[in-house]
Amino acid sequence: YFTSTLSKALIHSIINSMSSHSKPDKPIAEITSDAAADEIAEREAKQKSEQQAKDRDSCNRYVRTGLNRNVTVQFLIEKLTSMGCPPPPGLIKCLDCGDKPAAGGFGVVEEISPLSPSKPDNNVKGSKKDATKSNDVCAQSQEKINSLLKSQSEGRTKLRLLPEIFLCQQHLRDETHAHEAMVHELIHAVDMCRTKMDPMNNCIHMACTEIRAENLSGECNWIRELGNGRMDSFVGHGAKCVKRRAALSVKANPNCTDKADEYVEAAFERCFKDTFPFDRHPNLR
Repeated sequence: YFTSTLSKALIHSIINSMSSHSKPDKPIAEITSDAAADEIAEREAKQKSEQQAKDRDSCNRYVRTGLNRNVTVQFLIEKLTSMGCPPPPGLIKCLDCGDKPAAGGFGVVEEISPLSPSKPDNNVKGSKKDATKSNDVCAQSQEKINSLLKSQSEGRTKLRLLPEIFLCQQHLRDETHAHEAMVHELIHAVDMCRTKMDPMNNCIHMACTEIRAENLSGECNWIRELGNGRMDSFVGHGAKCVKRRAALSVKANPNCTDKADEYVEAAFERCFKDTFPFDRHPNLR
């Protein structure tokens, strides 16, 4: 009986094994298709990596020429130093900003313990903590910033803005565009150095510094606006452009989104006239 039972079990096992091995292999066409898809994905990844390297090299070159040859950039760097906020080495970084539709940005949001006695540092002297973890990836995603702001609104944490300038390497059209972006972000640095600005939580502060940066950077020059099909009139168009672009920036702050246009309107008259640290608008010199 034992032998008979063992034999039946053995025979059953052999049949199952044969059955499992007799399943048809994947069709050749399907294998070929998978191989082709893998090859395409590998080629696209390589092309993306090569393009990122190319964009990064171009951006780094634009930063060097801006620091070495652009008189407006040099003036702002010197002004920050004379104001007691010397920019640290590597203040301006070239990053991959993904799909973020911007030429650059200013500041990294840092989380502070609610019980920490640390006070926000409004200077551009940097911080011992490097909030940017990689030279290749944009410092913080919008989702991350939104999450931090939500935590602060719920009283679970406190936030401060660390001075840092980044240029979005894949969105820079040319050297002029890069230099305008550098001037724009350096204006924010000047504002942060000279005032107790809190643009994350005070929407009027954010509106004011955005108005000044858009106005003084040259990003609203009539040639660009004409090329973009936005020139409906030469008279007063500069102010309209500044308002439009400043409002877009303010809307990117979840704390200010709903009333961004109102904040810009409230701050506009005073901040549009404020040309500090220039004696007059740099485009009129």
